[in-house]
Amino acid sequence: MRLTRPKLSSLLASALFLAALASRGSDANSMILAPESGEELSGGDTTVFDTSPKAFGFPAHNLKEEHRASFFVGHSFFNENWVVAPASTAGRDGLGPLFNTRSCSACHFQDGRSRPPKPGEPIVAMLIRLSVPGSGRHKESIPDPVYGGQIQGQAVPGVPPEADVYVKYEELPGRFADGHEFSLRKPVYSVTNLGYGPLAKDVMMSPRTAPAMIGLGLLEAVPEETLRALAGQQKTAGNGIAGRINFVWDETAKKTLPGRYGWKAEQPTVLQQTAGAFVGDMGITSSLVPKENHTERQEICARQPSGGHPEVSDKILKDVVIYSRTLAVPARRNWTDPAVLRGKALFGQAGCATCHVPRLQTGDCPDLPELSHQTIRPYTDLLLHDLGEGLTDGRPVFEATGRDWRTPPLWGIGLVSKVNGHTCFLHDGRARNLTEAILWHGGEAEAAREQFRGFSQTERDALIGFLDSL
Repeated sequence: MRLTRPKLSSLLASALFLAALASRGSDANSMILAPESGEELSGGDTTVFDTSPKAFGFPAHNLKEEHRASFFVGHSFFNENWVVAPASTAGRDGLGPLFNTRSCSACHFQDGRSRPPKPGEPIVAMLIRLSVPGSGRHKESIPDPVYGGQIQGQAVPGVPPEADVYVKYEELPGRFADGHEFSLRKPVYSVTNLGYGPLAKDVMMSPRTAPAMIGLGLLEAVPEETLRALAGQQKTAGNGIAGRINFVWDETAKKTLPGRYGWKAEQPTVLQQTAGAFVGDMGITSSLVPKENHTERQEICARQPSGGHPEVSDKILKDVVIYSRTLAVPARRNWTDPAVLRGKALFGQAGCATCHVPRLQTGDCPDLPELSHQTIRPYTDLLLHDLGEGLTDGRPVFEATGRDWRTPPLWGIGLVSKVNGHTCFLHDGRARNLTEAILWHGGEAEAAREQFRGFSQTERDALIGFLDSL
């Protein structure tokens, strides 16, 4: 997809809005506690109004009829299990030989977020990324020489799985300024039953839960100039917050582009993210990523039947991409409630809105004009930020260090418990609720965390109530 240059007026409007927000955010009491016009329309004209467990699964409200067939075909291939080749269902065979899951929806259940396993359960709906020190010619990570770029805990019959991964937690006690106590859980991972010998001695591992699928196409349509403007504004503000674009390799464009997807913004487009997930998670090759997900040292894998070359056709891949790009963002709830408005003011006062930017504008999107020129409220800047040693995974990806994480969008976050039945947040799901997620913030976000820690119980409840409304 090619995005055309946005109008300068759109960028200027966004910059003026952010400047106004920053100036008001210094004192929540000085902010007008009134809703903004259209504030409930998180995805602009694409927004849907639904609060059921299916809230993340609807097409964009304004999706044109000519795109609906692709949406529903993509929905089918996103949700159905892939099978081992050869099979009578030739359009869905080619699973493995190594894999994490049999379908996209197994991790993105109901198009939502996955959770980490409970202690004693093997990891199923989350991943462990692997790499060794150094980088490739495009600054990409170098995979483990035996196990590749991630651990795959499942395999086709006759092939050993790579490993089992378990997690346990250490409790870290803390206290709010008003004396109320809290406890944060720190995950500790163990890898057992290695099927192909030891991991590299200097291997770096990073756990990743699967994020929600909503609004991906809208984020892709935010112009690069907007991201550059946000990074420049943060850098000149001089308040210790300085987001950066993670420039990553785009295999289609054959050049580096801003990363937008993944916990470290390591993928530039929905197409590349989807093709990477097909091969990395299910062992399904595509014309964009034609190489199987096993390494040369896993010789038994090379002897397994293939589901074709490639295993997912360009047509099916395109339909899944259109599905992923046009999943709608649900509308806000309770956005006019005085307590929610008070929480919104406190969110700005604490400085959270500097990175979790409330409002962005999309540019031209010629192939999906439904996404063009939309005022969206994702609460992200799509930039990398240093979140401190407490959240580091020690694993660099392109220009992201181990301490860097992309600001995750917050839209829909209040519906996760209804859609997915849990409230596990952050990249590895360690936070059991939104309060714990805030308290894990460090580095550039340390000042905002300390403001939150210093709030009264009523103020903390108001801010969490605001987040639940998103």
